[in-house]
Amino acid sequence: MIKKIWQQLILFILHFQGEADISRYKIIKTKSNLIISLKSTIRSTILITIGIFSAAFGFKGFLLSNKFIDGGATGISLLISAVTDYKIHYIIPLVNLPFIAMAYKTIGRNFAIKTAIAIVGLSFCLANVNFPNVTNDSILVAIFGGFFLGAGIGMSIRGGAVIDGTEVLAIYLSKKLGTTIGDIIIIINVMIFSAAAYLLGIEIALYSMITYLAASKTLDFIVEGIEEYIGVTIVSSKSEEIKEMVYNKLGRGVTVYSGKKGMGKRGIKDDNDIIFTVITRLEINKLNTELEKIAPNAFVVMHTVKDTKGGMIKKRPLKH
Repeated sequence: MIKKIWQQLILFILHFQGEADISRYKIIKTKSNLIISLKSTIRSTILITIGIFSAAFGFKGFLLSNKFIDGGATGISLLISAVTDYKIHYIIPLVNLPFIAMAYKTIGRNFAIKTAIAIVGLSFCLANVNFPNVTNDSILVAIFGGFFLGAGIGMSIRGGAVIDGTEVLAIYLSKKLGTTIGDIIIIINVMIFSAAAYLLGIEIALYSMITYLAASKTLDFIVEGIEEYIGVTIVSSKSEEIKEMVYNKLGRGVTVYSGKKGMGKRGIKDDNDIIFTVITRLEINKLNTELEKIAPNAFVVMHTVKDTKGGMIKKRPLKH
């Protein structure tokens, strides 16, 4: 029965796409793509749902009852709620509405739709799910409220959406103004916490900064993971030995570029192969130790890699 449903669905998709000649290869390929899409959708739905409940718990279990805020769009929503006594589940969609429009223009339709669904889901959860007020201790509220809120935002990002539109705004403004995303986020948060200090008091604003730090660090951990990727470029006359070392001792794949002669301290250098590989942050020490044994004078450049796909790199947990 299920097999027949699958076949009918695949044939419907192929006819819908205007395929006249439906071969066995096209049926198998369409089935494979459909399964991949379904798995991705299910994974995204689970991650976004977990993110919604985690953020809602951070709101109602810690922050709202103590009038603490966070940075970004959630911080603006919490600040408005604390000052006006309007319900947070009404404010969050309104505050994020312009960010969803920006996401549609800046990133794409699918991302904007996912983000809209995630924000509506968070509002629905805040309106209809009861969470206990865990504690009124200011330090615990600031730390754990930020932790659950950051975890919720991070899980949603893993699922391909956001429940805080600040980064979308930062991307949009950075393109318009020619500044970095980090600079925009800092300016936004300085304005939010300055407003909190004026409207809610210095003490609450300071505790709210702790909330923001806890949330941002948790978000980074959820999105980036402990095994942050590092791209390594190595230039040395002993490129063959280095290549063997990276493959055999670190278990990593290697890309070899052909390097041309260039100037150095000792004049014109010979042509050398250039080694490029990607390792985790935890493997840097081992790589440096092995390089010291083979080529202590090798020229090495390291830079952070946001994410990888394929090759011989271990997947991060909760990869979306």
